[in-house]
Amino acid sequence: MKSNKELLIHQNLLRHLILLGLLGGLFIHSFVKYGIMNQIVGFIIPKANSQVPAIKSSNGFMPDWSRLKFSDMIISSDGQVTYPGTRGNETRTWTAGQSIAEFMELGDFETDTLAIEKLNLSTIVKVQGRNLSGLRLSDFQLTQWQTLPNLVKAVPGLGNRSISSVRPIGDFARRFRINRGTIIADLSRYPRLRNVQLGRVINLNNYPLTSIPNIQNASINRFANWQDSKIIGVPGLSTLTWDNLPGLRTLDLSFVAKVDLPLRDIEANRTRSISGSYQDGFNVPCLQNNCAHAEMSSIGKTTGTQWMSGKFQKVNGGFGILKALNGGKEPTGRNPFGSAFKQVVWNIYEDSGKVETTMFFRICKTIPFIGRTCSPYFIGPVPFIVYREKDPIVLGKPNSLP
Repeated sequence: MKSNKELLIHQNLLRHLILLGLLGGLFIHSFVKYGIMNQIVGFIIPKANSQVPAIKSSNGFMPDWSRLKFSDMIISSDGQVTYPGTRGNETRTWTAGQSIAEFMELGDFETDTLAIEKLNLSTIVKVQGRNLSGLRLSDFQLTQWQTLPNLVKAVPGLGNRSISSVRPIGDFARRFRINRGTIIADLSRYPRLRNVQLGRVINLNNYPLTSIPNIQNASINRFANWQDSKIIGVPGLSTLTWDNLPGLRTLDLSFVAKVDLPLRDIEANRTRSISGSYQDGFNVPCLQNNCAHAEMSSIGKTTGTQWMSGKFQKVNGGFGILKALNGGKEPTGRNPFGSAFKQVVWNIYEDSGKVETTMFFRICKTIPFIGRTCSPYFIGPVPFIVYREKDPIVLGKPNSLP
């Protein structure tokens, strides 16, 4: 039989256990209800850097071109669109979490700002410390639709080689019972070969990339319809850092301001806009209830201008027949780093003084008998540079003020 002292100890222990149970229940309830667990996990596990690498320079915050790559530009929304292209109607589909390199094409970036088309495979792999061994002709996507005349035009010296000395072309010719002669001579003797695409006759996966001599030294824009190749269809291009793109050296970054005051969507009817589009100009007022924006400060009339959030305000964009895509609309913004993409103010946090910007892209095609046409910048958002109050920001051209 237990003594009174033992009984008292037992009762106290039971009370403590009950109290601990109640406190534990409240603790778990608070974790669930108020997200304490998420905060603790977020503290323990480092957050991923969802923005592009940026550096602060005398010209304002700039993308760190030496670390910026297509493969790291991850889109955060799904989408699909059908449009007229060089091969009839084409459909473009993308999924949140995808790199834009997987669905964007070279022609979408046909701009002097980047000048991607001036690169060749040798240059691309050399600057990355790689080589061409192990690559197949099928890895270079645009070889699929090249004809013999296309290849002769693209690859210097190819036409003077004998058919038998270039294995894929020799195998291609034998399908038509042609076994000898030079490549250029057979084009004149057998005109039926002129419009036959290489990939329709032979399996390009069976041949090393360099089985067509000198193909690696031909610039991309020498090939027919190079614009239709995906970024990932050019070996090494998706992981090539943008400091290797020749056009970026021509950017005019002289128009700079500072982020003075981030203001959320309770702001309405703002007219001192410094954002817009190529089509509407870059001083499009926000005449609606939601006009979240980042207010600028600088010398003279730049102070007090407003870069509107494209999350709420849309403007006209695009030109040619592709202008009709997305209802002809794109988020308001600017193109300080050229026409390859549009920089859009997206999320604004008044309390912390933070402004998140994003990248938006467009579809561009060069269509026979029609010419070049581009959609509005509507493919996005892709996280870009984050600014805080007093951070310098590049506004780019034009430098017109409202």
